Amino acid sequence: MAGIVSFGAYVPRRRLQRLSVFATIGWHSPAIMMMASGERSMCNWDEDTLTMSVAAARDCLIGQNKADVDGVYLASTTLPFADRQNAGVLAAALNLAEQNLGTADFASSQKAGATALLAALEAVKSGERQRVLVTAADQRQTKAGSFYELWFGDGAASLLVGEGDVIAEFLGAYSIACDFVPHYRGSLNKFDYTWEERWVRDEGYAKIIPAAIGGLLKKLKLSIGDVAKFAYPCFFTAEHRAIAKKMGLGREQSIDNLHERLGETGAAHPLVLLINALETAKPGERIVVAGFGQGCDALCFQVTDKIAALPPRQGVAGSLANRVVEETYPKFLSFNGLLETEEGIRGEAPTQTAMTVLWRKRKMILGMVGGRCAKCGTAQFPKAAVCVNPACNAFHTQEDLEFADQPAFIKSFTGDLLAVSPEPPAVYGMIQFDGGGRLMADFTDCELHKLKVGQPVRMVFRKRYHDAKRGFTGYFWKAIPQADAKPKGDA
Repeated sequence: MAGIVSFGAYVPRRRLQRLSVFATIGWHSPAIMMMASGERSMCNWDEDTLTMSVAAARDCLIGQNKADVDGVYLASTTLPFADRQNAGVLAAALNLAEQNLGTADFASSQKAGATALLAALEAVKSGERQRVLVTAADQRQTKAGSFYELWFGDGAASLLVGEGDVIAEFLGAYSIACDFVPHYRGSLNKFDYTWEERWVRDEGYAKIIPAAIGGLLKKLKLSIGDVAKFAYPCFFTAEHRAIAKKMGLGREQSIDNLHERLGETGAAHPLVLLINALETAKPGERIVVAGFGQGCDALCFQVTDKIAALPPRQGVAGSLANRVVEETYPKFLSFNGLLETEEGIRGEAPTQTAMTVLWRKRKMILGMVGGRCAKCGTAQFPKAAVCVNPACNAFHTQEDLEFADQPAFIKSFTGDLLAVSPEPPAVYGMIQFDGGGRLMADFTDCELHKLKVGQPVRMVFRKRYHDAKRGFTGYFWKAIPQADAKPKGDA
């Protein structure tokens, strides 16, 4: 049987307080006070759709054999590249095998995440693919002081689809395709053009989602009472409840839209809500998930007893718990490119990427692959022709070794106020991997005064720079210090 094998999620740790937005720009947009309760997630300056996708996918692949993955689907309306396959970058960051790997981007609609999930399930059912990783993420930008700035949030979700030991069996799907346009974004535009909110509320969410779910239940010969949870997007909290009432759902059947703690994560949101339901689901329960946008894709799953054996992961619950309050609204604007700040003369340093070098060193740069000497066992990063061990110095004995998941700790660190950084000071230092190998790395998602030598770190895939002149974003791996972990005494 085909279905979901594993899941993972990622939400940036920063939570912008909506009231701080009103406090700063309410003089211009007083009506946003109506939406100024709670908080929304926001990306750090070095995060985007791709970095969140990598984080969610790594969470999803916990306990899984990456060699089994033969498909990678990435869904988003905010992909960083218009003509470079973003799913290919995701696959490279995960260090998946390049041979017999099918990759595809799904875009241009808010239901892209649900559509990608359905396409993956169909590929598995047909026998064309064995294990397909479906990831959806969005970092949607809006004009400052808009309602949508408060409604939206940044985040990603990932599902591994396959056959065999599934945690949720796929029962069927029903789709509606219609060119209903509540908003759109032209190919050369930065922001969405939106119609009145009541248009998407009354004619979109309220009619199209119930029609798709109703069609699915009729197709599967199920009643509302046969389904334990319904997950569907709608950033109007009151309308989200009204849709549940319209369909005759009980209070416990409708999954919370997460407006107060997260905001709506675009193409990722149906999958975020589905994972939120799976985290507390019991064997035998049925879950319906719907993605909305120029129609609706509705899918039904039945949870199996295999879900109890799924290894612990961060998921949606862990991501929501890992939060830090952000009350500086101008920082949010700056991180999203809506506030131009002075970078000084150092900010004029050339950032052009040599595609030849990126290709030759793609495993090191994107997959964080180093080497281990086959003769003496010494690990080193980056991989080199000569073993770094002075007692060995063997030539051409390096075998590939993935460092992204290797435990590491801080050997030294500094805070640099002269280096260019969107959030000074630039924090970096030497990290030591437990199994051998050292790296001078940038630190992220941390506070300088909380750092200590010996403090454990974990590696994350982040933006290294953005070449605005050529429209190219460069990525590499950074270190996140683990604030609550005990430092190593022998560091």
